[in-house]
Parts: sequence; structure tokens; C-alpha cells
Amino acid sequence: MTLQPTDFSAARPAGVTARSPSAMSVQWAALQDAAGAVAQLAGLAAEKPSGQVRNFPALIKDAGGWRLELATNGVADLAAMMAPGVKALLAVSARGQDPTAAALTLWREYYHARAALLALVPEQGRMGPLRKA
Repeated sequence: MTLQPTDFSAARPAGVTARSPSAMSVQWAALQDAAGAVAQLAGLAAEKPSGQVRNFPALIKDAGGWRLELATNGVADLAAMMAPGVKALLAVSARGQDPTAAALTLWREYYHARAALLALVPEQGRMGPLRKA
């Protein structure tokens, strides 16, 4: 397996600031890729992301206000946690050691942090628009 350390800000398009919703979309996509690699190192089956996970940046942008601000900070915090974690797992793996336990721990931390971020999306955004019967 050839994984590369991830810089979650390097893929930012020109003119996109670190605090913009577009930057969060780029960072969120990079986090999902990194989480997939961590899950693989942990020996977990590939996760099929839900619509809420795939569309989180757009859903939280629609929510706006304090939810968007908290989510923007949370995504940045999650990226700050994942970057050194992925680097450490790659270093362990490169030394020929088994990274499974450490990868599983990082995956669990990521999973719970992601769940907290997803909970910021209002109920209507999670379930889609409510229909009249």
C-alpha cells in the first residue's frame, strides 16, 4: 500500500481562503480520503459514505450562522488531528510494524468527531425536505 502524508490545505484553489465554505469542501473531501486510508490500515471494510457525509459542506453552508462557524472550526480541528495521525501511521508502516491498533484508534476518534460535525446539520437537512401527506 502506498499512502502519502496528507496536507489538508495544499489542495486549496487560488483565491479560496482557509475560512471560506469552498475551503471547507476541499478540506472535507481530503478528510474523507484520509479516513478511508486510515480505515484500510485499521483493517476495516471500506465505508460507503451517506448522502449527509458526501453533502456535508453544502448542508452546513445552507444552515449558516453559528452552525457554519462551528463546523468550519471543527473541520479545521479534525484536519489538524488527522494530518499528524496519518503521518505517524505511515511511519509505523514504513518501519514494517503493524499499524492496525493505532489506525483503529485514529479511525474511532475521526468517526466520533465526524458524527459531532454531522449533528450540526439541522434535522430538515438530514432527512431532506419534509413532505406534506
